[in-house]
Amino acid sequence: MAGNIIAQKIQEDLKNAVKGQDKPRVSTLRMVLNALRNAELEEREELSDEKELAVIAGYARRIKESIEEFRKAAREDLVSKENAELAIVLSYLPEQMSDDDIRREAARVIADLGAAAPRDMGRVMGEMMKRFKGKVDGAAVNRIVSEFLGKA
Repeated sequence: MAGNIIAQKIQEDLKNAVKGQDKPRVSTLRMVLNALRNAELEEREELSDEKELAVIAGYARRIKESIEEFRKAAREDLVSKENAELAIVLSYLPEQMSDDDIRREAARVIADLGAAAPRDMGRVMGEMMKRFKGKVDGAAVNRIVSEFLGKA
């Protein structure tokens, strides 16, 4: 993991957080680094920048799922803790597209592919995720494409 730019940045930020005694940031960055190390062990090779971003995005997705579960359980104390952790993790990802941007691009992709029915969902989703990898949340894309194709 020594050659990866993102991992190096996280390790540097971790050192600074330890020096600054920022316990929430230290904890979060250690968890992200562990996720990256585990992915690297699974791959049995150094992760590319793209794979690192995918691991970090997956970690962010798990935090979002935790937030939803804590909201359902009315645990606002844990929701705020997880939101703080999510903000730290998201700072290492490319800026995410807004719903309006996703709608605009989904309309363009649907027109390009000539998609018109729910059966075209897979093609449209695949193209959207390929074009905007790392910049969009798959769940948001799925929801918006479903609206366009009448599969809501």
